[in-house]
Amino acid sequence: MQASDPIRHPERFRTTLFGALTRARDRFGKTFVILEDPQRQPLTYARLLLGALVLGRKLIEGTERGERVALFMPSVQATAVALFGLNAYGRVAAMLNFTAGARNLTLACETARIGTIVTSRKFIEEGRLEEPLAAIAEGRRVVYLEDVRERLTSLDKIRGLFASFRAKAIAKRSGGPDDPAVILFTSGAEGAPKAVCLTNANVIANAVQIAEHAGDNLTPADTIFSPLPVFHSFGLTAGVMLGLLNGYKVVLYPSPLHYRMVPKLIGGTKATFLLATDTFLQGYARAAGEGDLDSLRYVIAGAERIKDETRRLYERYDAEILEGYGATECAPVLACNLPDRNRHGSVGPFLPGIEWRLEPVEGIRQAGRLVVRGPNVMAGYLAADGSGVTPPPDGWYDTGDIVSVEDGFVTIRGRAKRFAKIAGEMISLAAVETMVQELWPEYNHVVVSFPDPRKGEQLVLVTDKPEADRDGVLAFARERGFPELWAPRAILVVGGIPVLGSGKIDHVATVEMARSLLPML
Repeated sequence: MQASDPIRHPERFRTTLFGALTRARDRFGKTFVILEDPQRQPLTYARLLLGALVLGRKLIEGTERGERVALFMPSVQATAVALFGLNAYGRVAAMLNFTAGARNLTLACETARIGTIVTSRKFIEEGRLEEPLAAIAEGRRVVYLEDVRERLTSLDKIRGLFASFRAKAIAKRSGGPDDPAVILFTSGAEGAPKAVCLTNANVIANAVQIAEHAGDNLTPADTIFSPLPVFHSFGLTAGVMLGLLNGYKVVLYPSPLHYRMVPKLIGGTKATFLLATDTFLQGYARAAGEGDLDSLRYVIAGAERIKDETRRLYERYDAEILEGYGATECAPVLACNLPDRNRHGSVGPFLPGIEWRLEPVEGIRQAGRLVVRGPNVMAGYLAADGSGVTPPPDGWYDTGDIVSVEDGFVTIRGRAKRFAKIAGEMISLAAVETMVQELWPEYNHVVVSFPDPRKGEQLVLVTDKPEADRDGVLAFARERGFPELWAPRAILVVGGIPVLGSGKIDHVATVEMARSLLPML
């Protein structure tokens, strides 16, 4: 077992989310502008706190302390206000993935025992989400923010104002640091989504860890731009909580898929930090107009490996890409490169306060299965039958990732599930993807594996590269000294690779696509 540097200020996360917001207000000032979205009506700490108290009192009507209330919302100011409002009054926000489809949404609501769903009519209409909402609304109460605003009276606002003067006292009654704060649902990129219970301390600790890890590279003069969904842990913690709890202005955008609009708003707000995934970053760089991305100093990238082509695209803007790594179960960030410690191909050093060990994996040398423990590691998974929370054994979470650690830098070798055994050799599907990416850098590629009666397993390349051929891959592998076993047995050219709402490759959908196109598998 090994450990990273200790956290310098562990006392900061011994409170609730609302308590941490109150402390940030006192530390950085009531008039500090901390939050903005495309409406361009910035919120100060005072207005954010007041809004949370006013809205929160309305949202908890008909609910009980400790109850889970679903937020079916995009990344906008109102979502952050609602989340803090629920937390202020001891409710747990369950962040629903509105891109997950009716079936997974229904399972999520059943697992989390959801009785109330908070959403917006405008969001539902613009996102054409009537059908999935209808699927989960049956037997549950749906609260529309537009209706809540219409019902607000002058008395409600006055009560909220007086409550803001007593914010510290309300924070003390909002719960404890080890009480559940949010329920997040894993991406389901490799299987059925799981319901992750994160405590107040988990989320705040990770925000503190990121800030301490960044050090002087991130200051109150910076502006963080996040188009990532708040139902994704990267979007929630790094995109919202990091800035709001540490005094860095945050600009939210409701969809990472608006490739032309995102660069324009980055330019309009003079954002210096951008959070995104490789898929989205390529879209922004290619759609950006003159000067749109000039204010960026750093791009924090996670959820998927950064391609060399993406780095080249951002060199023209003098914006350095810092690749990081995490897991929903860890709130999520575990490691990240830094400006003065940026090793391409790695995901950087571990954050402060992370204990870790590598467990041996048969057939894999100089790497192991990463298991971690720390204040950001989840309380546990919600049991599907509603029987409670299943914590990780002794606080240790098995990431399922095969990694190596050299000179303090973590390098992801692949998911344990994404290794294939061919002719007795363990082959990383991610490593084969990297090889193919080097051959055809401007396209997207996913390698999947299927059973093979002779060699155990066989590789299939799914790519959007027109006229991709196996002979080309095989020749490239030989030229670069890669084993011939790395050359996929079959290549499928498709119009597009399936992607989840979080920006990750949807491996389940990709496997099914390959299976349907190659029915003999």
